Amino acid sequence: MTKFDHPSIRPTAPARSGVAAFVASMAVLLAMLVLGHEGRRVAQMLVLAVPPFVWLLWPVRRRWVRRLRLGVLGLWSAAFIADATVRAYLWQAYEAAPDGAMVLVAAANTTARESREFLTMYWQPIAAWSLGGTAAWLLLIAVVRHGAQGMPRHALAPGGASRLPVWLRFAIALLLSLALVSYVSKPWRRLHPVLFWTQWESKVQEVRAGWDDHQRARDLALERARSARPVTAVAGPSTVVLVITDSVNRDNMSLYGYGRATTPQLQARKAALGDGLVVMRNAWSVDASTVPALNNIFHFGRPKAMGATDATAGTDVAAAPHAIALARAAGYKVWWISNHDDLAIEQSHARLADVTELINRTPGRSSASLDHEVVDCVQEAIEDTSSDRKLIVVHLMGAHPHYSSRFPKDANPFDDAPDGVEAAMLASGRSAWVRRFRTQYDAAMLYHDSVVAQLLDITRQGGAPNGRRAWMYLSDHGQEVGHGSDNAGHSAVSESGYRIPTVLWRQPQALLPSGRDQAPFRSDWSAFTLMGLLGIDWTGADPSRDALHPRYQWQAPVLPAPVASFAR
Repeated sequence: MTKFDHPSIRPTAPARSGVAAFVASMAVLLAMLVLGHEGRRVAQMLVLAVPPFVWLLWPVRRRWVRRLRLGVLGLWSAAFIADATVRAYLWQAYEAAPDGAMVLVAAANTTARESREFLTMYWQPIAAWSLGGTAAWLLLIAVVRHGAQGMPRHALAPGGASRLPVWLRFAIALLLSLALVSYVSKPWRRLHPVLFWTQWESKVQEVRAGWDDHQRARDLALERARSARPVTAVAGPSTVVLVITDSVNRDNMSLYGYGRATTPQLQARKAALGDGLVVMRNAWSVDASTVPALNNIFHFGRPKAMGATDATAGTDVAAAPHAIALARAAGYKVWWISNHDDLAIEQSHARLADVTELINRTPGRSSASLDHEVVDCVQEAIEDTSSDRKLIVVHLMGAHPHYSSRFPKDANPFDDAPDGVEAAMLASGRSAWVRRFRTQYDAAMLYHDSVVAQLLDITRQGGAPNGRRAWMYLSDHGQEVGHGSDNAGHSAVSESGYRIPTVLWRQPQALLPSGRDQAPFRSDWSAFTLMGLLGIDWTGADPSRDALHPRYQWQAPVLPAPVASFAR
């Protein structure tokens, strides 16, 4: 019997010590990640942090190797803990993400003196969070140091190879495979603290460098609008509310005939108002993502400079003025009230308004800010008495992915039991994950319905009693949720990416030509309809593109996706 075969020897004891150290260090890291992140991002960050910690599962004997391992894990974990600490502080103090527009703008606009003043004023909470992060890091280092103990000689197989159990070898391979997948995925990889904060600094520099350019562009937009000589064709007070939502496909609205009751409140308003609430049955976007869609909406379908190609005629045309700038030049006071955090949208559109209210401070899909947050701001704008001509632009998150973040927790009535929609999806061969996303999307639509209906009610009930009032609602683009393919999300290659709702109301009423609500509508022409609701006449006015004008003439756009018919 050799010493390796002696029953008193436990070859796996060092491995168990490494496992315990790995689990304990992951627990410490997880506790910090939960403070700085939310939802699935916690798991993403944990997987990104795993690779060097796997080293703990492979015991080593040499002291210098253990010291090297301790140093590597110390530096690696410091990056993740510092990142989580900063994020946690920003959320606790401002409910903002570090890459949100508010934080980027504040960082870009802060001098060294202002930084010192900020630290002087807020040193106590900053110190508390810093101490907390440092304590967590020291605890993790202590755990790693304990787990880095050497491998006893009797735990080595002949030749010096470590005798790791098969299950542990499998666990190491699985963890490294998951980590490899996370680093191959760009959306995951860019969350790594080193990459994120390097890019964050670049974004701050871009904001600082772009301010002059953005301001010049806005000044030019106002100058171009004034040169178009806009005038209000109708006297008296006027209040117009433009509601632009995100990622809403009309095929998922029961207002448009969908099988689930996703828009009961809008349907109730339609029943009460009759022809007074115009539902454009065949509305389309010409873009499948937000930024180009908004550029088209506010620039009358001609967002580029000279030499741009018209989506209808295929000819070179000059850029059109910005609709917000036109409204201001015609004497309207303009509000931009948004539940989005997008720096490009803020600089290109929102800052053209007289009043800019940005409710959401977390950019991207991880934001969980609900759209009801904008309602009070809209109510205040409606009640504002500083001007009798008001344009209020409301930008909602709508049903933007992640769908589960677009409605309150435990507010999904469509996942309780199978229904006709579920049966139809099963018959079409839709996968379980797409069917699950469909229920989440429909729950987002149901919540969204309550917000949109409330905004309509505020518009109808507010404003000057004897003035003109109008309300226009549309989506920037659609969404594929298992309609044309077994996919969920933005889609530039299917009709679902372009099928949007459009609903209009105005007071006093004006009858539409018979069947006008059945006529196709395109969002890149929507600013012509908006100008009609505002009562603005200008040099570039084109009644043939105003969906409410008797001279409206539909022209089909050229879309990247095949469309069987625009009249459905």
